[in-house]
Amino acid sequence: MGRLGQGVGAICGVVAAPTAAEMTAAIRLALRETPTIELRLDWLSSDNERSKLLSWLRSHRPTNATFLATCRRRSAGGLFPGDIQAQLYWLIQAREAGCQWCDIEIETLRELPNKSARGYSVPGRIMLSIHDFERTPDIGRAFRMPVRGEVDTIKIAALSRTISDSVRLLKWAEGSKDCIAVPMGEIGLPARVLALQHGSTLEYAPVGAATAPGQVSLHDLKHLYRAHELNRRTRVYGVIGDPIGHTLSPLMHNSAFAAKKMNAVYLPFLVHSLPDFLKAIPEFGIRGFSVTIPHKQKILKHLKHCDDLAADIGAVNTVVVRPDGSLAGSNTDYIGVLRSLEKKLHLAKSRILLFGAGGSARAAAVGLARHGAQVAICARRERQAHDLARAVGGEAIPRFALRSESFDAIINTTPVGMHPHSKVSPLAADELNCRIVMDLIYRPERTQLLQIAAKKGIHTVSGVEMFLAQGIAQWELWTKQRAPEAVMRQAVVKALRSETPLTPSGKAKPNAPQQKSQR
Repeated sequence: MGRLGQGVGAICGVVAAPTAAEMTAAIRLALRETPTIELRLDWLSSDNERSKLLSWLRSHRPTNATFLATCRRRSAGGLFPGDIQAQLYWLIQAREAGCQWCDIEIETLRELPNKSARGYSVPGRIMLSIHDFERTPDIGRAFRMPVRGEVDTIKIAALSRTISDSVRLLKWAEGSKDCIAVPMGEIGLPARVLALQHGSTLEYAPVGAATAPGQVSLHDLKHLYRAHELNRRTRVYGVIGDPIGHTLSPLMHNSAFAAKKMNAVYLPFLVHSLPDFLKAIPEFGIRGFSVTIPHKQKILKHLKHCDDLAADIGAVNTVVVRPDGSLAGSNTDYIGVLRSLEKKLHLAKSRILLFGAGGSARAAAVGLARHGAQVAICARRERQAHDLARAVGGEAIPRFALRSESFDAIINTTPVGMHPHSKVSPLAADELNCRIVMDLIYRPERTQLLQIAAKKGIHTVSGVEMFLAQGIAQWELWTKQRAPEAVMRQAVVKALRSETPLTPSGKAKPNAPQQKSQR
């Protein structure tokens, strides 16, 4: 019998495709990363394709691999159109093909005689799976667990509506034996990566690109997050924001941790409620985090310590969690702006327009003013623009005046034009009367704004430069070490220049039909 969760097998590669040919190709790819594979038989388009796959498995199954067969019915969130008897038939066929484990959902177990699958010739090791696609339930009250011995392990996959939800699921894993915790949804992604660290026997990852929010591909789970290497001594860092799916901060910081061989990981936290995240800091063991839209100013009231520049800026993008649990805030955004522009012009007495008046604009305005620049602010909220301009001794300029005003540099500090809405520009061509245009957006590398500026013959500065500079400063604040700058730059630039084509919604085009139980 194969054993789940041994060595790197703790990461389970999920193989799901409509044809046997696609499944076999995916199995070969998955086996390069892990010896533990789940076969989603319900994803195959017909019984003929299921027969082809299992026939191939009989003659090609590696002896050192563990295969888990899943044939989830539609009533339980899967794609299999048959009844229980048909489901059991294919699980029996999977055993004959060499699958050592099978996944049987609780809906099926409840309908079986004696509520047990032990009387059937299914694979000898049985995983009971419990899914909740709407919320994370009160596990102790919502489910009556089967008698010990009826199943070998229990998996609970539940949607995390809050970060607290994902914490509850991890605590269940910590307090149980032979269990698998699968926090679902984008909010649950950090807990998903940390599941093995918290005692989950397996961590699921699809082969190739993710097919639903919150999933992490097999390659990224193993090589970007190194989930199978995380342990109780791992230092956890992250970025909080809403939205957060666009960020390349995990790639930048995790590449640096790997290069320095540090036992640390950096995770993206989708944070709707700041108190919800802050309450989870000790549960995840978070040592520090980046702060992005819309929390840069909101975080201030939760800090025990804040450096003088960040206080003057009125926004924080970097937080250190001190040993006593208190939070110390800094701002490294201004470093990126200054370093990027200093290469192009002499800041003192330069007239620089900031478009936008949010947290990033405040950081840039204070930094530029301190270096002698004449700062102008233009924003949709005119009151906010006037307040920021007054704070730095600058001027507020109405939008209509941009066509007649001229500047040494114009900096976009708004999220307009950010991936996935990259075809939009915050400013029109006739509003760009300047020598230099800088966009703080780094994804895409060449935004629509920068393309418009380049066509007018204006020098452009990509947000990549600011992104790298502020990220390097963050990394050094947290680790007290010199950052591997070349590694961080290479990782970010390579990713930006090999972006996957996107659908209008901003998601990568799926190779197979999506369905909610694909975890």
